[in-house]
Amino acid sequence: MAAVRRIREVARAALPRAVGERLPAAPPQEVGELLSDERFLAAVKEQAASQDRSESEVLEEVEGYLHEMSAAHDDRASQGWARMGEWFLRAYDVLVDEDQVQQLRKVDRTHSLALAFSHRSYLDGMVIPNVLMARRFSPTYTFGGANLNLPLIGSVASRTGVIFIRRATQEIPVYRLALRSYIRQMVTNKRNLAWSIEGGRTRTGKLRPPVHGILKYLTDTVDGADAPDVQVVPVSVVYDQLHEVTLMTEEARGASKTPEDWRWLVKFARLQRNRLGRAYLTVGEPFSLKERMGELAADGVTGHAAVERVALDISHRLNRATPVTVTAIVSLALLGADRALTVDEVLDTVEPLATYIEARRWPVAGAADLRDRSTIRRALTELTRSEVLTAYDQGTEPVWTIADDKHLVAAFYRNTVIHILVERAIGELSLLTVSELGPDAELPEGGELQVGWDEAKRMRDLLKFEFFFPARAGFEDDLRTELELLVGEDVTRLTPVRARELLVTARPHLAHLVLRPFLDAYLVVADRLADRGDAAVDEDDLLADALAVGRQWALQRRVASFESISLELFRTALALARHRGLLEGADGVGTAREAFAAELRDSVRRVNIIGEIAADVAPSIVPQPRRQETV
Repeated sequence: MAAVRRIREVARAALPRAVGERLPAAPPQEVGELLSDERFLAAVKEQAASQDRSESEVLEEVEGYLHEMSAAHDDRASQGWARMGEWFLRAYDVLVDEDQVQQLRKVDRTHSLALAFSHRSYLDGMVIPNVLMARRFSPTYTFGGANLNLPLIGSVASRTGVIFIRRATQEIPVYRLALRSYIRQMVTNKRNLAWSIEGGRTRTGKLRPPVHGILKYLTDTVDGADAPDVQVVPVSVVYDQLHEVTLMTEEARGASKTPEDWRWLVKFARLQRNRLGRAYLTVGEPFSLKERMGELAADGVTGHAAVERVALDISHRLNRATPVTVTAIVSLALLGADRALTVDEVLDTVEPLATYIEARRWPVAGAADLRDRSTIRRALTELTRSEVLTAYDQGTEPVWTIADDKHLVAAFYRNTVIHILVERAIGELSLLTVSELGPDAELPEGGELQVGWDEAKRMRDLLKFEFFFPARAGFEDDLRTELELLVGEDVTRLTPVRARELLVTARPHLAHLVLRPFLDAYLVVADRLADRGDAAVDEDDLLADALAVGRQWALQRRVASFESISLELFRTALALARHRGLLEGADGVGTAREAFAAELRDSVRRVNIIGEIAADVAPSIVPQPRRQETV
């Protein structure tokens, strides 16, 4: 009850007329403008005709939806809401790239901004508006799920720019008309809009596939010579740690999602009492949506295909803007080892990663020095305090390992950085494939090098539902960059012996650290799918079977880690199987399912070989007599 009282106290202090008293009604400007807009009324008439309903009936329905989703910015309410947001963010220091934000402020003076943000926490919806409000941006209107429209708080939030929208609208065409029209009017009025391109919080730490709904309405808005434009701005928010990750990983193991209600809000607020480090807000490269759609149209890409291309572009820019955190790198090191490590062993794993990150010019959160012993030690201590790691200090020196049942939590933090390592990992598998060619191997016209390219493209196709890859030309350019980092020059010829030499001398080795958890999960699903022969598949039954067998395999160490036993990963494997036509029952599909499982077994085999090579070339750390340390 103390948390309930605290929420009420903070709310009353922040919003003296919003909690316990009635706020003066803010006039819904866009709603009034739409109801007198000829274009909108014509759309209502067309909708009524398509449904064989009266125009007045449809107009009444759409007006109700407009009032339901409409938001305003009441100055007093917004200031109070910002103070309450600061209270919810009390677990963090929010670090902002001020140069990026100041450049964005110049764009804000002349354009409507569409802020597409990554979504790892419920706190994102407080971080972004608070940061922009503190720097005197135009007011931001943030889209949120109607499930968060809680009694009392929801009515206040709508007066601070929060637009609550429904998720399942396929069967409500009038609602979709209302939302499309409302977004168009907001852009016409040069409002700044913010929404999650993922549609919901990630359960794995990495970006989810983009959801096209709001983006589709924005592209409709900018269509036409006289239509308004909007600047799309990717905004990345990443955290050292998150209190809510444990609940999300429990859902990944099959637990039911906790409903968002007052009890949930109180629990969420209570969790924020404990400090967890920093939250980092970074801004990607903005672009004109109207110009981008025009470029795509000139290339013959229109309609849904154009929206998909823009969504993927936003996702790429979000990944590029997301900085590397120390927490992510430490989690990567410990998950890859899957045993206890000393500080020196963690540093030994991190050092080549730090060199690689510098070579690729990826940003590091807070400009942290990934080679600094005290920085790594502090991250280990903080992860131990939050019970993600366990520490043992009764020997000659402290060692740290992933705590029981916390592999998915550590994987969540590692996955915030995994996008920068995937292409390098695929490059390693390509080299391994070439190195395994026998003297009598039948080669394609492009020789051994073409074999490597073909393997890279196969892995890209295998993982395309898991990661965001550039178009094929860009993907090949990135792989050439990776090979140049390994060799020091452009590679025009490759032999099996040379490929093996490059693999052995490469540092870091990443395939086993980055790809094995995903391929292991895919293999579990493929094995269970193959077990069904030619029969049709019930997806829920298959997922339950994969969870059960996956746990068995993890106990038997047939998969490398419990982190692979995740519904999120299994569902992605299902999406791949569906794409390959393997879920419908048919004569002969059992053979295709067996081939799918065999392909994954071979991919896992190769990843494990990379792990063995990494273990062979890693320097041994011989324990030296020393004074006993404490954690």
